[in-house]
Amino acid sequence: MTTYAEGDAFPDFEMETPDGGTITKSGLAGRKTVIFFYPKDNTPGCTTEAKDFSELKPEFEKAGAALLGVSKDSAKKHQNFIAKHDLTVDLATDAEVDGLSDRLGVWGEKKNYGRTYMGMIRSTYLLDEQGKILRIWPKVRVKGHAEEVLEAVRTV
Repeated sequence: MTTYAEGDAFPDFEMETPDGGTITKSGLAGRKTVIFFYPKDNTPGCTTEAKDFSELKPEFEKAGAALLGVSKDSAKKHQNFIAKHDLTVDLATDAEVDGLSDRLGVWGEKKNYGRTYMGMIRSTYLLDEQGKILRIWPKVRVKGHAEEVLEAVRTV
């Protein structure tokens, strides 16, 4: 795993979308992009985060930014998640071993109620139009996060 920091080029990737297509870093070039990594579809915090970003999607678009939510859930689970909560943000699945979340270090060891396990560490990356990392939010707290990211998009 390589450590990525603000100012670094975001790694190349190709991930499956819920409709069976693919999304790549080069496909997002030309506009700012917010990529938020979340642990699991249809869990309370992840649902709130995805709904918050969906609600603010028009504001992100107005500010010239695309949104992409990423978890290790399957494309089929993403379809159900989108339908159940009327989500408008784009989602992608990073289920492949040594995928993007592994390379970024956002798939890692977590502890909860005394149990240690591997899981997605909720994190967000803001990329510029060329795919350079402008800002990183590690270990995100959901409440107010989408608004904070939107403010950053507007000011960088």
